[in-house]
Amino acid sequence: MVDCAIIWFRQDLRLADNPALTSAIATGLPVVPIYILDDENAADWKMGEASRVWLYHSLRALNQSLNGKLQIFQGPADKILPQLVAQYQVKKLFWNRCYEPWRIARDRLIKENISIPCHSENGSLLWEPWDIKKNDGTPYRVFTPFFRKGCLNALPPRIPLSAPNLSNIFQPHHKSPLLTPIDDLGLLPTHPRWDGTIMSHWTAGESGAQKRLNDFLTHGLKGYKDGRNYPSQPHTSRLSPCLHFGEISPHHIWYASQSVAVDLKAENDVDCLHSELGWREFSHSLLYYHPDLPQSPLNKKFMDFDWAGIDSEYLHRWKTGRTGFPIVDAGMRELWETGYMHNRVRMIVASFLVKDFRYHWRVGEDWFWDTLVDANLANNAASWQWVAGCGADAAPYFRIFNPTTQGEKFDPTGEYIHKWAPDSHHIKPIINHADARTKALETFKNLS
Repeated sequence: MVDCAIIWFRQDLRLADNPALTSAIATGLPVVPIYILDDENAADWKMGEASRVWLYHSLRALNQSLNGKLQIFQGPADKILPQLVAQYQVKKLFWNRCYEPWRIARDRLIKENISIPCHSENGSLLWEPWDIKKNDGTPYRVFTPFFRKGCLNALPPRIPLSAPNLSNIFQPHHKSPLLTPIDDLGLLPTHPRWDGTIMSHWTAGESGAQKRLNDFLTHGLKGYKDGRNYPSQPHTSRLSPCLHFGEISPHHIWYASQSVAVDLKAENDVDCLHSELGWREFSHSLLYYHPDLPQSPLNKKFMDFDWAGIDSEYLHRWKTGRTGFPIVDAGMRELWETGYMHNRVRMIVASFLVKDFRYHWRVGEDWFWDTLVDANLANNAASWQWVAGCGADAAPYFRIFNPTTQGEKFDPTGEYIHKWAPDSHHIKPIINHADARTKALETFKNLS
């Protein structure tokens, strides 16, 4: 064996603008690329079913980009990595940082206990959470000052890095007995095989992400600010799963959109797009400073809130898009079919669950975690708390989306509804929205 370095791929399944990969290759050592599926440390937050399907295809794409040299393992990374260091004579370990609480704790443990230098880089966020704080040194709790005062007055995001030369990517001749073939990871469903339906709408991997960005910049950026609210229009990037798995970096999107906007005279549109990237940053900051965000309300008044008991039939009809409210049903069926839902519609279906049914926001958070290909712990938790009114920058408790008027306003021609739930108009509404709204307002007013 020869001395080598390891590049540990995580939520950065790409070659371009991958700081840890670039740094590893710059050592001049042979570099062994690895991925570890660590469900044990993830525990309750291991990837949901739809995300695992995406991961399967993204890993295959990454392995192809690495000329078949990606080594895949399954198990607790803090146990596997020390064994690989010994087996492969590893001298240095590189990775890009992740920000979920369980990953932070695990990575700290690895750095403390492993016998070689570990180098971590920022490959996932435009700004590190600890770099964006208020003047008094405390983290922001409201989005607009976080982004406008904090982010935009900080150092600008770094310029994206080019994909490095892969000539010293190395596959040891003596392979570790811990290696796991990708088909043995259990990422794909068995019976029934529903994954083909979802992936017929997507191309996972770095090249697919780049094509999606190019298509959006060409056809969707101009008019994005207003058009992004209309689910039948082509003004959403649909890059969220690519960002979540790191098939493209936010830095790449930031500068590519900024460049194109000048030619398109779409400055307001790109400002709005950058603001949406800012929401992603804000969610990660909230999770970093509030590690219990996925389980516990930021607004502690909600700790003992009187959520309604679960009616299994009501919940099933919400999950399957059979509520009799067309915009809600269209969104839930789009989610089931594609592993994705338009952002405006996500707010509508979430409000329906939390305000009309008065079900705990974690019920919806758990369902989205399992069914979204872009299920991201920070975004998912922060967004559900926002809708419920218990999070940072939360909607006032009396803001309750009317699913009928929302459908009329944002799908005026009915194109989106006709595509995903053409029969919903014939389903008797599961609940009287006006009565549900009144009951919700009464309950929310009782917050101490």
